[in-house]
Amino acid sequence: MLIGYARISTDDQNLDLQIDALTQANCKCIFKDSQSGAKAARAGLKEALDYARKGDTLVIWRLDRLSRSLKDLIEMVIQLESREIALKSLHESLDTSSSSGKLIFHVFGALAEFEQNLIRERTQAGLQAARARGRLGGRPKSLSNDKQALALKLYEQKEHTIAQICQMMGISKPTLYKYIAAQKTKLKPQINPNP
Repeated sequence: MLIGYARISTDDQNLDLQIDALTQANCKCIFKDSQSGAKAARAGLKEALDYARKGDTLVIWRLDRLSRSLKDLIEMVIQLESREIALKSLHESLDTSSSSGKLIFHVFGALAEFEQNLIRERTQAGLQAARARGRLGGRPKSLSNDKQALALKLYEQKEHTIAQICQMMGISKPTLYKYIAAQKTKLKPQINPNP
């Protein structure tokens, strides 16, 4: 059975064009959404997927009516394939029930994975280049080494509460405890295993 799905993303758009195309494609049922594809919960799409059975085909007017990103589209196709439901896009003339349609989606999947790998490689290369120039990533320390030493001294003198020390230094309790733990680790005597 051909099951239609139509979606508009703004109030000033109209579903008529999509519904006419889906009706002309012989869809027996048409489910509709009138909200952005960026929103995760689309009641019409959920109803269409709940209604679809093994051997059915989900028909859409264009691929962007089903998903906003290639990654999401591929995940949707994989979900449909696992349930043995085909996807047909009228505008792009794609049909995953055919061998050529499946091939095209596998190519899309490979391209999406390739793009993710390129992004990851560029990010790593950028981080390495920054490290080579002496720049380290991450949040800068809240306190300089001198202020850390002062905070530790105030803590050890026990004349002020933790809250007072934190307020004076402009840091949180976890940050203070982190500096204290780091200082204690530095001060631990090194035991030589080979006397």
